[in-house]
Amino acid sequence: MVYNVQIKVMPLKDLLDPQGKAVLGGLKNLGITQVEDVRVGKHITLQIHAASEEAAKQIADETAKKLLANPVMEFYEIEMVN
Repeated sequence: MVYNVQIKVMPLKDLLDPQGKAVLGGLKNLGITQVEDVRVGKHITLQIHAASEEAAKQIADETAKKLLANPVMEFYEIEMVN
């Protein structure tokens, strides 16, 4: 069976996010001052062929740990999508 999985990778909350700060600065330059903070991350969608949903989650977790996220600087969340 094929499972659709979304992985969200974001910078750790305690670390500076230079990309987010650049976007925030751009918003302020455009006169959009209501935004207080911006965090920029990655959104990855995978189609995984697996025997079960649990197996698909394990494959997604391994993929995120080994390739998609740097655990020193980022965290990730996995979501199964219909």
